[in-house]
Amino acid sequence: MTGPDTAWQQHLIDDKAGIRALLERTHRIAVLGIKTAESGQPAYYVPEYAKRAGYEIVPVPVYYPEVTEILGEPVYRTVSAVPGEVDMVNVFRRARDIDAHVDDILAKRPASVWFQLGIRNDAAAERFARAGIDVVQDRCLLVELGAIGK
Repeated sequence: MTGPDTAWQQHLIDDKAGIRALLERTHRIAVLGIKTAESGQPAYYVPEYAKRAGYEIVPVPVYYPEVTEILGEPVYRTVSAVPGEVDMVNVFRRARDIDAHVDDILAKRPASVWFQLGIRNDAAAERFARAGIDVVQDRCLLVELGAIGK
């Protein structure tokens, strides 16, 4: 039964069809916690793959205060500072570190928030979902893009 107290749960996306639809309507991705190429970590090569797949990537690193550009794009220090619309915030932060970013992400009102593989924060996911923002948790964007042929 879906009532006013449970309607927000429709924004928790955890099935292949929902993920495919989400990725097909996504064009611009702000990557919170993006790393530099030198890191060799998923927080660099996953957004790099998404960029090659045709998505616009907006870097929002947490570290690297001296870096002004990643993947050839200007860096922003907060999600809310990114100009224009953001379809998705792809989160590369430990689950315990996400809470510090929730208000910033909510201020931007992206269509969706994606917590990378191994990252799950149900309280933050509920806050986003209650605000009408679609949420994917504990999934690798690179794997899911590959699954839809991107």
